[in-house]
Amino acid sequence: MRIGDVLRAKSSHEVLTISPDAGVRELIASLAEHNIGALIVSRDGGTTLAGIVSERDVVRHLHHDGTVINNTVGAIMTEDVETCDEDTVVDELMKIMTERRIRHVPVVHDGNLIGIISIGDVVKHRIDQLEFERDQLDSYVHRS
Repeated sequence: MRIGDVLRAKSSHEVLTISPDAGVRELIASLAEHNIGALIVSRDGGTTLAGIVSERDVVRHLHHDGTVINNTVGAIMTEDVETCDEDTVVDELMKIMTERRIRHVPVVHDGNLIGIISIGDVVKHRIDQLEFERDQLDSYVHRS
């Protein structure tokens, strides 16, 4: 199974972004409003990737500097972003997410941002796959 399949199965295909010049207060408000854990940082509002910023970034910076709330997203974002494309195998991305301890991976096609995959998306996909296999085995057993 490929990441493109997981993307197509998502209920929302909207990729929320934030400017690196936005304030951390705005970031926190957006994360809370949309009930999400990370935002793509983009200078042009969506097609290019400047970084990613997550709840973890806020918490880590808050631990070291209590004034992080007065900072900009650009000051706390992760610039070295792991990305994937639609053809990436789901198991390969699961391994990368586990090894790098990341929960959100932008999906890029021809240099343009087309989606984001969270660990929750991957887990849901895997559960759906296991349920399908279970149903197939159950059907086979009960036919015999």
